[in-house]
Amino acid sequence: MTTQTFTAQMSVVKGGWRLYVVLLNTTDVWPEFTFAGSLAVPTFTQRADALSVLGFEPGPGAEWAWTEDSETHGDPASPVVLIATVQVRSREGWGA
Repeated sequence: MTTQTFTAQMSVVKGGWRLYVVLLNTTDVWPEFTFAGSLAVPTFTQRADALSVLGFEPGPGAEWAWTEDSETHGDPASPVVLIATVQVRSREGWGA
């Protein structure tokens, strides 16, 4: 049996970091974790712990990738939005 992989994403929303797992082709609510109390980027350990709470773990050899976007599309003076992604696998049977 092959383990299905998913994409986890993390970005700042309303003053705090939010991590969620993208579940395509389903009506299920995407698992989500909010890091409360700080705008500092969550550490690798904090991210791994959050994924664990959601029932996921990084896949073998998975690395976090960071993308820079703008808050207002097409406006070069717009504040920067950082989005992090990593490939994860379910520990609780999602997509099994």
